[in-house]
Amino acid sequence: MNNNLKIYMLALISFVVGTSQFSIVGMLDNIAASVDVSVATAGQLITVFALGNAIGTPLVMLATAMMNQRKQLLLALGIILLGVVSTLALPGFIFLMASRVILGIGTGVFVVTAYGIAAKLASPGRQGGAMANVAMGFSSSLVFGIPIGRMVASAHDWKTLFWGIGFLSLLALFAVARTIPALEGEAAVPLGQRFSFLKQPRIAITLSVTFFVFIGFSVVDTYITPYLTAVMPTMESKISVILLVLGIGSLIGSRLGGFLADRIGIMRTLFVSMFVQVFSLLVVSVVSEWITPIIALLMFWEIACWTFGPTQNFNLVSLAPESSGIVLSLNSTFVQLGFAAGAGIGGIAVGSFSIMAITWISAASAALAAIIAFMSINRDRSLSRY
Repeated sequence: MNNNLKIYMLALISFVVGTSQFSIVGMLDNIAASVDVSVATAGQLITVFALGNAIGTPLVMLATAMMNQRKQLLLALGIILLGVVSTLALPGFIFLMASRVILGIGTGVFVVTAYGIAAKLASPGRQGGAMANVAMGFSSSLVFGIPIGRMVASAHDWKTLFWGIGFLSLLALFAVARTIPALEGEAAVPLGQRFSFLKQPRIAITLSVTFFVFIGFSVVDTYITPYLTAVMPTMESKISVILLVLGIGSLIGSRLGGFLADRIGIMRTLFVSMFVQVFSLLVVSVVSEWITPIIALLMFWEIACWTFGPTQNFNLVSLAPESSGIVLSLNSTFVQLGFAAGAGIGGIAVGSFSIMAITWISAASAALAAIIAFMSINRDRSLSRY
């Protein structure tokens, strides 16, 4: 197998791995019913997955730094298989929570390692494209994983999908063992050195903007299926199609971010993204009885959220070009922490108030992110005068 095929294989496995993360969003109500908890409580499965990813991934990567990258990839797939088996075999919500933590760690280790391997397998000058292929595989799981999860849960038991993920993960383990060479891993960067970047005000503030934007995203995304069911009960049979449309919006946004950053600049793109997020959700809250405007506005919101992601990466690299790998890793951690916090806050809102509250909370979080970014720019301008 030539190296290009190996890269595409990693992209395909990334899709399977990503589906284990995103698919439960489409079947959250089914999962809640099967383990006899509320939808708000079931939403915490997103929280613990994200926490496992954010906290566990750097610890495992540090502990396995002496391994070659093929062994790291096999370890990641082994952890994912363990998470799938425990999901299928162990009863009750507590064990399901533990399984999600295991899957979060395995997913994080796989994605980080797959990026590094793809870059080394690529021809000179094509490393960026190789990594983008792996990223596309993972992001495609957001597009298709949620509606696939909804369709499977509607036609069968929700665990059916995890039987499929487990089988494909097992095949992936054998494929990696046979085809991926034993590439030398990169030198581990101590956690203290990584976290020292948080002492730099501009980087710390930028990461806080990431955190609040993804809180806003997670609050809505985690509970999007019960929200759509509540606001458009007559469309329940078409929820899978609506989720697919919203997922396509994430792909458009990912591409649009780089395009706008080149055309109008990084900061303008970020502010446009945050403004569209706030505006879309506020209007959605007002027109909650009209189906077509809701779908259109949520589509704009999804595009804006995923326009923010790559643009914020460009922004961080421009702040610390000599340490781009570290700051991008920190940004990924803050994205996952935002996912965790958003799912938790959304669960409290849904349980204590109403499912309709999630759009207001999400808009407020995106607005807070924009205010922090604006104040940071003014601070930098004030300091530059002296």
